[in-house]
Amino acid sequence: MRIKKSNLGDGPSAADKIFESLRRAVISGALKDGDALRQEEIAHHFNTSRIPVREALTRLEQHGLAQARRFYGYTVAQMSRQQIEEICRFRALVEGEVVACAVRRASEKSLAQARKACEAFARERDPVLWGERNREFHSALYRECGMPYHLEAIHAALDKTERYLVDQLVLTSGMRRARAEHQAIFEAFEARDARLAAKLTREHILGALSLFCEYMDSHPAGAEASVSPGPTRKGPPGRRPASRRA
Repeated sequence: MRIKKSNLGDGPSAADKIFESLRRAVISGALKDGDALRQEEIAHHFNTSRIPVREALTRLEQHGLAQARRFYGYTVAQMSRQQIEEICRFRALVEGEVVACAVRRASEKSLAQARKACEAFARERDPVLWGERNREFHSALYRECGMPYHLEAIHAALDKTERYLVDQLVLTSGMRRARAEHQAIFEAFEARDARLAAKLTREHILGALSLFCEYMDSHPAGAEASVSPGPTRKGPPGRRPASRRA
């Protein structure tokens, strides 16, 4: 399997470790939309029983990353374009509020962490890690917002859409724009300009969505063929783009 291998016993944390490994594999694109998640194969891969595997798959389904199909078992969940658009618009609304609150509460330590995360995103050249670096930057900005429920909702939304928006960065050569937008958001944050930081954050999220939709519209038949498969890719993550049945 194209996920990080480890040797686990049937301890109380086995399900947590399996869940996290599968979650990262789905978000990064190592596991593609529609891929089968066979319990026996996963249990063998982690040297454990099927009990923690079933628990991990149930949690993966609750996070919207897997779906159970009758007679087929679990597969990696696929999202329609309509679902992706809805979630991104939700993110724009919520993250604008969260970053504005965080600006007013951020410590110097949080500013330093956000600056470091912004620089790490700008330096990253491996497409497999772009989603992770992006999440680290936004998480560093939001850390001290004092709104734990909002943060939980944001992370859940990112789990569901991150793999598609990373595809957007690759397929549309969007990294240059993303780096510039991250820098502008950080500068507004550092200047304690809550209104500007919120505005730029909303525009950043909706701009990435717009690029994704434009690409899908301009490649109605060829988008899927343009994605290069493979676990050690230097191009786009190896997955099928979002379903266009919405």
